[in-house]
Amino acid sequence: MEGGILKFLLFIILVFVAIGHTNGQLRKGFYKSSCPQAEQIVQNITWKRVASNSTLPAKLLRMHFHDCFVRGCDGSVLIDSTANNSAEKAAIPNLSLGGFDVIDEIKTALENTCQGVVSCADILTLAARDSVSFQFKKPMWEVVTGRRDGRISKSSEALSEIPSPFFNFTSLKQSFANKSLTVHDLVVLSGGHTIGVGHCNLFSNRLYNFTGKGDSDPSLNSTYVTFLKTKCQSLLDNTTTVEMDPGSSLTFDNNYFSVLKQQKGLFQSDAALLTNKGAKNIVDEMLIAGKFFTEFSQSMKRMGAIGVLIGSNGEIRKKCNVVN
Repeated sequence: MEGGILKFLLFIILVFVAIGHTNGQLRKGFYKSSCPQAEQIVQNITWKRVASNSTLPAKLLRMHFHDCFVRGCDGSVLIDSTANNSAEKAAIPNLSLGGFDVIDEIKTALENTCQGVVSCADILTLAARDSVSFQFKKPMWEVVTGRRDGRISKSSEALSEIPSPFFNFTSLKQSFANKSLTVHDLVVLSGGHTIGVGHCNLFSNRLYNFTGKGDSDPSLNSTYVTFLKTKCQSLLDNTTTVEMDPGSSLTFDNNYFSVLKQQKGLFQSDAALLTNKGAKNIVDEMLIAGKFFTEFSQSMKRMGAIGVLIGSNGEIRKKCNVVN
C-alpha cells in the first residue's frame, strides 16, 4: 500500500517537474515537440523576405528592441490601436517602425502548421535574429523560446520607456538599468546602429541650433556636419533619412564603433557613449570584430529575456495585431 502511495507521489512530483520545465522558463527548442518546424518556418520566410529587401534586418532588430523595452518581450508592439486604446504602435518613436507584414506572414504560416502554439513574441524575437543572420547564413545568437503574448499595449508607455536619441549618458544608463541591462549591454547593443537609417529631425538640432545660437554640436566631426547639412537642409525636415553607419548601413559589422571614434555618431545618444570613461573603454574593445559579435550575441540574449511572460501568463495570440 505504502509503495503504491509513494509511486503515486513520485508520479505527481514528476508531472510537476515536467510542467515546470515546459512552462516555467524560456529554453532552447521550446517548440521541439509541439511544433517541430516552427523555427525553420520563421527562418525560411525571414530569409526569403530579407533576400528581396536588405533594409529589413534593421527594421526587425529595432522592432524587437522597442518591444522588449515596453512591458518586456511580449509582442505588445505588434498590437493595433482600437477606438478606446492608443497602442504602442501609435507612439512617436514607433511611427517609423516597419516589417509588421513579415511578422504577419510568419504567423499565418505557423497557424496553418500548428494552430495556437507559437507566440507572436517568439516570432518577433526569432525573426530579428534570423534577419540579421541572413548575411552570415548562420544564426548569430541563440534564441531561447517559450515567451507568451501580452494583452496590454499603451502608446504612453512606449513614449516613456523607449530610450530617446536625444538622451545623454546618464539617461541612457538609467533607461537600460531599469531593464536590468548594464552599461556594457548599452554600448554593445548601440552597435546595432551599424545597420539602418536615422531621420533628420532626430539629429538636425546637432547641425543647426545646438545651443540656441545657430551653431552645431562641437562633439560632431565638422566635416561630417558639412556633409549632413547637404542631406538635412532644415530643422523642419522629418522625412529625409541618413545612414547611421556611413557607407556600410546594410552590412552588420563593428564599423559603427570606428565611426563613433571619428566623432561621426549620428545621434546624441551615440556620441554620449564617449562621454563616460567606462563606456568609452567598451567602445574601444568593440573595435575587434570577433569581440563585438560575441558580446552582441550575449547582450541580445539578455535583452530577449526582459520581462517575458511564461507558463500560464499572457496568451498565444491568434493574430499578432489583435489580442484574443
